[in-house]
Amino acid sequence: MQPSLEKLRKLFRLEHDNGYQDRAVIGGLVKILDFWEAEARIGGVSEESVQAVSACLRSYHDMAQAERAESLKKLWKQIQGQAATRSDTPTEAPSVSSSDLSPAAAAQDLLPPPAQPNRPAPQPPRPPSPPRPEKGRADLRPGGRTSQTPIALNASLTVLAGVGPRHAQTLAKLGLHTLGDMLYYFPRRYDDYSQLKPIHRLFYGDEVTVIGTVQTVTSRQVRGGASSIMVGKSPSITEAIINDGTGSLRLTWFNQPWIANRLQSGDSISVSGKIDQYLGRLVINSPDWEPVEVENLHTNRIVPIYPLTANIAQKWLRARMKDVISYWAPRLTDHLPASIRSAAELPDLNKALLQVHFPDNQESLCGARQRLAFDEIFFLQMGVLRQKRDWQAAAARIFAAPDDWLEARIRSIPFALTGAQQRAVADIRNDLASGKPMNRLLQGDVGSGKTVVAALAAAIVTEASAQAAIMAPTGILAEQHFRNLGQLLTGEGRLRVESVRLLLSDSSESEKEAIRAGLADGNIKVVIGTHALLEEPVTFADLQLTVIDEQHRFGVEQRAALRSKATNPHLLVMTATPIPRSLALTVYGDLDLSVMDEMPPGRQQIETHVLTPRERERAYSLIRSQVAEGHQAFVIYPLIEESEKSDMLAATAEQTRLQQEVFPNLKVGLLHGRLRPDEKDAVMLRFRDGEFQVLVSTTVVEVGVDIPNATVMLIEGADRFGLAQLHQLRGRVGRGAAQSYCLLVPGHDNAVENERLAAMAETNDGFVLAERDLQQRGPGEFLGTRQSGYAGLRMASLTDVHMIEKARFQAQALFERDADLQMPENQLLAEALRRFWGAGKGDVS
Repeated sequence: MQPSLEKLRKLFRLEHDNGYQDRAVIGGLVKILDFWEAEARIGGVSEESVQAVSACLRSYHDMAQAERAESLKKLWKQIQGQAATRSDTPTEAPSVSSSDLSPAAAAQDLLPPPAQPNRPAPQPPRPPSPPRPEKGRADLRPGGRTSQTPIALNASLTVLAGVGPRHAQTLAKLGLHTLGDMLYYFPRRYDDYSQLKPIHRLFYGDEVTVIGTVQTVTSRQVRGGASSIMVGKSPSITEAIINDGTGSLRLTWFNQPWIANRLQSGDSISVSGKIDQYLGRLVINSPDWEPVEVENLHTNRIVPIYPLTANIAQKWLRARMKDVISYWAPRLTDHLPASIRSAAELPDLNKALLQVHFPDNQESLCGARQRLAFDEIFFLQMGVLRQKRDWQAAAARIFAAPDDWLEARIRSIPFALTGAQQRAVADIRNDLASGKPMNRLLQGDVGSGKTVVAALAAAIVTEASAQAAIMAPTGILAEQHFRNLGQLLTGEGRLRVESVRLLLSDSSESEKEAIRAGLADGNIKVVIGTHALLEEPVTFADLQLTVIDEQHRFGVEQRAALRSKATNPHLLVMTATPIPRSLALTVYGDLDLSVMDEMPPGRQQIETHVLTPRERERAYSLIRSQVAEGHQAFVIYPLIEESEKSDMLAATAEQTRLQQEVFPNLKVGLLHGRLRPDEKDAVMLRFRDGEFQVLVSTTVVEVGVDIPNATVMLIEGADRFGLAQLHQLRGRVGRGAAQSYCLLVPGHDNAVENERLAAMAETNDGFVLAERDLQQRGPGEFLGTRQSGYAGLRMASLTDVHMIEKARFQAQALFERDADLQMPENQLLAEALRRFWGAGKGDVS
């Protein structure tokens, strides 16, 4: 009897024992069809039998109890009759004397049975050689070239021995729903018992895993610190001493007092982290730790450590992973063509999955990680190449800018363009004249002059009587663009003043109506605004250029909505966040890139200093002296309000303290993200107009606001921010002729040596800082809303330029040969690519 029919027989027997309550399988018998139909066809069960089973089980739940019993008996008799007619030997009636069958046992051929103590694990039965698929039917075998991943990998985790409904529900919190999910649920780290380092051989700076026995655990309050005085709370330090027989090592955790309750003297624990030094003694600050499984100590193996959730033990999960990986990884067919694997010197997928979960040695683990990382970057590259091709396949209106006309416009600008600005203008000019829609990212550091470049792009389009729309994320930034673009685009021989308008959500209804009418009849040539531009009544007579500033602040749908106001408009997106090369090749690989890496002449470097919390008064003195000279200052806090879970300073409480105790003779304003957009704009306008000398704020001031009179940026809790964000905040000052200052105050004295803060003090170059931020904190802050495909990377690092370039080269070569992956050898790759990108189309802007 075929294995699939044997499984069906057991399930029917279990259903009989349960009184036909439809409980033999969680969710009802119909759930087995998710994997049973494909298995039955693979095993040679007739299509007539498969269809009969499918029809019966799909209606089974709605039947009465007696009807269910009769239907299963009739179905089984039908299956026997069809099996007999397909065989030379009559089929015997199956025995139904099996006992203690469960859903896991009923699906037992999905996995081998668990190994018994002191006995070798039995090998899974060799699958019978299935017949060739009928003509016109897809081959669903694991090795079939038109197949996809084995269909049984879609089975619920309840088919595993030891996994019931409750465990399955808990595993779902980890993103584990099917057997296939487990194949790609990678360890977060490894304990290498083959190369354990004794404590007496540790050195400063080592990244290590250490095994030791807890000797003491203490937790104490730290009193008297500046931050605790300000916040009214006392931070705590938990310390533990472990010993491995060769020496002792101190472990410290800041503000994690619960650890003292979890660690007990005598516990054996595994500790991972970086060796530091304090008062001449070795220490690991904030290490990862977990109890040691004693049986692993003498295995001399590399043991995977998986991410966990409540009520899931490491040992239990590792055993389930071992079952799935050892059985299914060897049965997968590699989706990557052999030619690419050979050219890129990559191991097979089967070996990579086995070794990444249960590595034989560090070399095999490294090779496995390289292979799986290559796959992810390769899929990203194929995706962005397709997006770029789809965008360029469309036709767009041609806008030519004669040399003499463009030179005259540039001469009329009251300052000389930098070389970077000139190159960006040349790029945009070529795009507009190409007949293809421009899809360009203009990235330039804070203050590099992107607005002028956008103005010249708009001038080229409006010179041909077409329209341009510029969208900014906030009202005050839109108003700033309106003032600057108005000066650059209007005047003698240019646009009329009334042809450039500002449309905001809080514009009066009469003004909105006039602007909508002007856009619809073509009298208004340039409109600057916020999301109000996306509203349904806004239509354009001839929109040909869309400019989106700080593009990562807008969602995919918002950008698509603006583009939908025209047919294949030219698109220019701008960002003041410098983008590292590795991200430019991946996340933004579908965009043409213009980099503005020069600052206008006369800009002074912003002096940046790191102060300890105890040195705050120095910062306050500088602010007082700068205000006395007629300037203004920002003070930035990481939180809006105090939190019981954090000792960070908060803007609302600190604004009150600064106004009453520190700057009683100055006016101190408050800005934060909970204010309505119109309230935020009102506060910024009052600050710009000089009503406040000091503005206390959260990071809402990060983007774009131009306050030339501000010369001091004081950032509290600076160690809580990424480099890109710190650099953006620093860019809010230094926009006038006066010397400006950025003062960084970490949350506590221990963080003064923070690498990010040191980097800020070293350089004003945003591109250098962006590379460092990517290395230290990952790509999150650079992605913005371009998350599709990127945030889910499990193995690849967007900092690995060598891997990115290797994958990009192979993807481009394949794209040139078979862009749509139609060749037979690329069918499995096409399937894997669809799974990677999911239903989303990605973000082409």
